[in-house]
Amino acid sequence: MQATAYTYDFETRSGSVLLDDGTPLPFDAAAFDAGGLRLLRPGQRVRIEVAAAPAEDGSEKDRADGRRVTLVTLQTF
Repeated sequence: MQATAYTYDFETRSGSVLLDDGTPLPFDAAAFDAGGLRLLRPGQRVRIEVAAAPAEDGSEKDRADGRRVTLVTLQTF
């Protein structure tokens, strides 16, 4: 899935992306590290992978948004 980098915190290696419909979706350091990037600038086009997000209590039931980013990497053409 494609998205646009929206925010990125160098110290925590986390941030958020905007899906093409404008929906923001946060990512954590594990998703950033999985993509092999060293830096991300707002506005860069990225490729992301998403998975069902566990509920806050750790159960298999999905959260309301139902998604979590598992990988963030640069979009290549």
